[in-house]
Amino acid sequence: MIILDGKKLAQDLKTELKSEILELKNKGIVPGLSVIIVGNDSASEIYVGNKEKACKEIGIYSEVHGLEEKISEEELLMLIDKLNADEKIHGILVQLPLPSHINEDKIILAIDPKKDVDCFHPENIGRVFLDNLRFLPCTPAGIMEILKKYEIEIVGKNVVIVGRSNIVGKPLALMMINESATVTSCNSKTKNLKDECLKADILISAVGKTGLITADMVKQGAVVIDVGMNRNEEGKLLGDVDFAKVSKISSAITPVPGGVGPMTIAMLLKNTIKAVKIYANRS
Repeated sequence: MIILDGKKLAQDLKTELKSEILELKNKGIVPGLSVIIVGNDSASEIYVGNKEKACKEIGIYSEVHGLEEKISEEELLMLIDKLNADEKIHGILVQLPLPSHINEDKIILAIDPKKDVDCFHPENIGRVFLDNLRFLPCTPAGIMEILKKYEIEIVGKNVVIVGRSNIVGKPLALMMINESATVTSCNSKTKNLKDECLKADILISAVGKTGLITADMVKQGAVVIDVGMNRNEEGKLLGDVDFAKVSKISSAITPVPGGVGPMTIAMLLKNTIKAVKIYANRS
């Protein structure tokens, strides 16, 4: 059984990106990422802090706009317009979820698609559908990179994805289809979830429910990717998968923490560098 070490892969990728950033800086271009966080959600603050730390580590200029929860939608849209026009900012990320009085779809649409490094804008998601890529959604891209680096075959494999979110489940299904996998998308209404999971050569859980995937749901020798990020009463970070038991059946498995999470941030950095190159090559 192989532990799919996303933490190490992310560090390797950051080292590669560091070299690219040095080349850009030699040309007088400093990559810039702007993150907007509204309110005081503790989980979002941790994520934003990790992103800021990663940017600093490899030499990306990073700025964080921490806004009060009561900020109006109009004020947030004005800030996005300002960042769209700011030439030192190549990537814009709005940390979700937003307060209920703000329309998330409207905010995402307001971001310049060429600066949409989270790949949430409909134009960029449409490009994923057409396999005509500008950016890739960060978490699905991180999963694909883990499989690639560990030389896990995707072509022709049965891939079962549990979870259908716009952030992970849906775009990941498209990306797997584009790689010629046979994809089954499961959700909370799926009948006989266990039976569907047992068909998987590659089983991916992105639900956010501790212990959802148990050993009796996993085929012997399957590859298991755990996207879940859940905290128990003691504050310990756990995934969707019963790691201790499933790891004895699977051929390869991602740990939580240290699996998909670090790769998500690494892919955000990669998208930011791509956004810089899009900017540099603009007509």
